[in-house]
Amino acid sequence: MSGPNGDLGMPVEPGAEGEDDGFGEAEYAAINSMLDQINSCLDHLEEKNDHLHARLQELLESNRQTRLEFQQQLGDASSDATH
Repeated sequence: MSGPNGDLGMPVEPGAEGEDDGFGEAEYAAINSMLDQINSCLDHLEEKNDHLHARLQELLESNRQTRLEFQQQLGDASSDATH
């Protein structure tokens, strides 16, 4: 039987559900290892997201500065044309 995120590779035997909680040390270790891997992946994604956010903030500020300079040049050119 597999869950929505895939099979853990542990066959479910009929009648095994009533024994303790259904998991042994090996199963807990496997789950713990998978959770550690997921946590590492999420940490990596968070770092990448933070880096991308910082780069986008820099790009936004650069675009603002460029737009302001362009508007000043247009203003200077139009005031020179009227004089």
